[in-house]
Order: sequence, then structure tokens, then C-alpha cells
Amino acid sequence: MTHHALTPTCPVCRSKNVVPRQIGRNAGRTLGGIAGAASGAASTMSGAQVGASFGAVAGPVGIALGGLAGALLGGLLGATAGSLTGSQLGRVADEQYLDNCQCTDCGAVFRLPSHSHHN
Repeated sequence: MTHHALTPTCPVCRSKNVVPRQIGRNAGRTLGGIAGAASGAASTMSGAQVGASFGAVAGPVGIALGGLAGALLGGLLGATAGSLTGSQLGRVADEQYLDNCQCTDCGAVFRLPSHSHHN
């Protein structure tokens, strides 16, 4: 059974060859990842100092490795969290505000009407 209401149709040429654009989601993911990495790395610098002090038992190499591991782990965790959050915010922007579909036949760009506006 085909659900015609779920298949987007181009308002210009009536083609069913429509793809999502996801501009907001992609931009949000990228910006969130960058911001999360910077925030994660900065906030773990104190954690890296603690790790370095524990690594001090192993000498100068332990200090360096402990500090580096803390900063890298914090940056990675921050980037992951930021990417996920940014992607979700971008998804909302795609669905509510941006032209989120493109017809691969005629190139038209359009936004699907929200579910609450269907007649």
C-alpha cells in the first residue's frame, strides 16, 4: 500500500523525485561540533591538570601524556555532544523555516507544509 500523503511532490512539475536538503541539520552539526570541541577542550584543561598531576608519578612523560589525554578526550566528547545538539536544532530549522526539499527533475526548492496546515 502506498501512502501518497507521505511522498513529497514537487509543486512546480509534480514529480515524485524529491530529496531532502538538510541544510539546517548539516550546518547545525558542523557548528555544534566546533563549539562543543572548543568548550570540551577548554573545560577539561583543569581535568588535564589533574591527570597530569597523577601522571607525575611516572615522571615528565606521564605528566605530558596525562594532560594530553584529558584535553583530547574532553574535546572529543564535547564535539560529539555539540554535533548531536546542533543536528537536532538544525532539524527543527529545516522542518519549520527553511526550504527543505529539492526536486531532482526540475531543480525547484520548496518547503513541505507542516502537518497542522493540511486541509
